[in-house]
Amino acid sequence: MSRALVILIALLTCLPQAYAAVGVDSARVWPAQDYTRLTLESKQPIRHTMFSVKNPDRLVIDLEDVEIGNELNGLTRLVGSDDLYVKSVRVGRFKPGVVRLVLDLKTEVKPQLFDLKPVKDYGHRLVLDVYPAHPADPLMALLDQPKSPAAASAPAAAEPAAAETAKTELKLEPSPVIAKIDKPAAPAAQLIPEMRARTLVIALDAGHGGEDPGAVGKNGSKEKHITLAVARRVKALMAEIPNMRGVLIRDGDYFIPLGGRVAKARKANADLFISIHADAFIKPNARGSSVFALSEHGATSTAARWLAKKENEADLIGGVNIAVKDPYLARTLLDLSQTATINDSMKLAKHVLGELGDINDLHRGHVEQAGFAVLKSPDIPSILVETAFISNPDEEKRLNDEEYQNKLAGAILNGINRYFAQNPALSRQKYAQQEF
Repeated sequence: MSRALVILIALLTCLPQAYAAVGVDSARVWPAQDYTRLTLESKQPIRHTMFSVKNPDRLVIDLEDVEIGNELNGLTRLVGSDDLYVKSVRVGRFKPGVVRLVLDLKTEVKPQLFDLKPVKDYGHRLVLDVYPAHPADPLMALLDQPKSPAAASAPAAAEPAAAETAKTELKLEPSPVIAKIDKPAAPAAQLIPEMRARTLVIALDAGHGGEDPGAVGKNGSKEKHITLAVARRVKALMAEIPNMRGVLIRDGDYFIPLGGRVAKARKANADLFISIHADAFIKPNARGSSVFALSEHGATSTAARWLAKKENEADLIGGVNIAVKDPYLARTLLDLSQTATINDSMKLAKHVLGELGDINDLHRGHVEQAGFAVLKSPDIPSILVETAFISNPDEEKRLNDEEYQNKLAGAILNGINRYFAQNPALSRQKYAQQEF
């Protein structure tokens, strides 16, 4: 056989593979108040271009060498009428070798389209984040709302549709008045006269969300749903306390980068930051609650270091556009000259840990520290609460129980109130005077 014939046969053998269309294995849409995310997952990277069209506002994305299958066609059914930014999606063959997606928009937007490399259980992902061109601030809108007992006991009608969907999935009924827990400790505003003039703002950060499910239990429970359910219950309890208001950093099933969570809390002028999680370990018999604070000098244990590394990978899993740089946020995360803030965080953590010990075993009998990215606010005492091990089948069952979620919420709030009773939040009063 001649050399030329061998080369020809080799080329012919490679042709089908070289020109095979890329299949979309999964298509997902994550609507939220802040932005809408569209994700296409595949086994190979997808080449793409994007441009916008006016009158009416549309986004056009051309996908090269992609086959139109059920997942891609299914995009048209994933956009709901309650999406704040995207009206509809159309999928079609634009020309040979090019599939075109057209997103009809409800408002002027600022889109970001980027690629994510495979990580954990995910393959290649093409991600479109649709941000409003002129964003409102949902956290400040919540803080501006008048607070009354009637409003606190009614269902939250103003929450976005994604949050309502999550409530349905979790079978979470609005329950501001929790009868089965001990009455929370007397709030600081009642004990300290100078604090009565303003509202204490507590940032409640439900860990994970959207593309990042967090840990998954043996029976399929996802950490992101548990954390949101508990955070909502803490907020509902706070609605019953004068001069205290809880704000949800994440109020639905969508992803927020770790640094973005810190920035949201600072923008809301929060007095405290509470990040809520449900831990997992490789051994199913690991159990108990834990509370963590930031460390400037390394982790206090191998387990704490391992957990911080795992939690800090959330940005890789959830999907962050690394091309977008935020100098303000970078300064926030790199400012570690925060000894006083860490000391306050340790005090808060001890109070919360003590309360959790009344309703669950403690994984360790003391507060631990590690380099958690989500705790790196330089001026807000911040803690990370691991409510229980979702990887333990018994604790997974309890984490899904509404009564136990109520107990967790009550314990967290009791710890917060005991902290404020001993540590008035006077240092942030200047921010309160500016905003409220």
